[in-house]
Amino acid sequence: MNFQKFSEKSVLLTDLSPYVYGTTKLGDDKISFDERVEMAMAAMHTGVWFHTSHWYGDALKVLRAAFDADRASLPNLIVKLGGESIDEFHADIKKNTEPLAINSINLGQLCLGGDLAQDFANGGESLKALKDIKAQGLVKSFVMEVFPWTSDVPYRALQRGFTNGLIDGYIFYLNPLQRFADNRLWDLLRERSEPIIAMRTVAGGPVHRLRDEPGFAWKEYLQKRATEVAPIFERSGILTWTEFCMRFAHSFSQVRATVGSTSNAENLQEYLSAAETIDPLPYDIVEEIVKLHYRWSDEEDVKAEPWSM
Repeated sequence: MNFQKFSEKSVLLTDLSPYVYGTTKLGDDKISFDERVEMAMAAMHTGVWFHTSHWYGDALKVLRAAFDADRASLPNLIVKLGGESIDEFHADIKKNTEPLAINSINLGQLCLGGDLAQDFANGGESLKALKDIKAQGLVKSFVMEVFPWTSDVPYRALQRGFTNGLIDGYIFYLNPLQRFADNRLWDLLRERSEPIIAMRTVAGGPVHRLRDEPGFAWKEYLQKRATEVAPIFERSGILTWTEFCMRFAHSFSQVRATVGSTSNAENLQEYLSAAETIDPLPYDIVEEIVKLHYRWSDEEDVKAEPWSM
């Protein structure tokens, strides 16, 4: 079997493409397998980074077919990796590398749970185990996944210095309708200028459809938030929601990239066009949305049941 050999140096988050192709939609079996492979190859040939995981349906099978068709164009990968023990974490690495026929992951998205998360937050043996994984070259660099209901773990670890030399940044939903680091962690990340990868670029779709089209928003809270944000978007004068969202994410100097998923070639091109020249949004627009984020975080996000948002 042909395995791709990546550079052994650590990944610099400054090397990320400003737009990262999310592969969630490649796992949608309502779309023909061949169409999804074609989409993956189209994204590969743009040179952007990819974000993927074995948890996204059969996305890895689609990627493997695309990779085998053109191994010279393999993208750099951010891969979601999880577990509640180091053994589970090692197993999860293999669940991603073996299907793709690669022997290393550029950037691992740490999704720690259970005892492993608490050990990490308390500076336990998991820190050395994760550093060993980096030293072995299995995963070149780590960013830590954050949700409102998991924000306490990265907060404690970062505040106590346990992340030094191990965690190169933080990854979470960050768009005009969502900021999934809780207020306390967000303030600490901003204070310490920690690198951030923003996920879910367009928050699930165009803001007017989220607001006006029954059933389009995945959850009711997104429809309500779209109602508050749509007038801000309209006042901006920006023609497309994609450009608005891309510019919003990159209005924060710490944001290195934003991850957006699509199975549509036109949408991919819209992402790419928006990423060609990214100007931050006007300060007043950003601040208006930031104030909403602080309110939403306190009133809704931190009170939500895990995985309910």
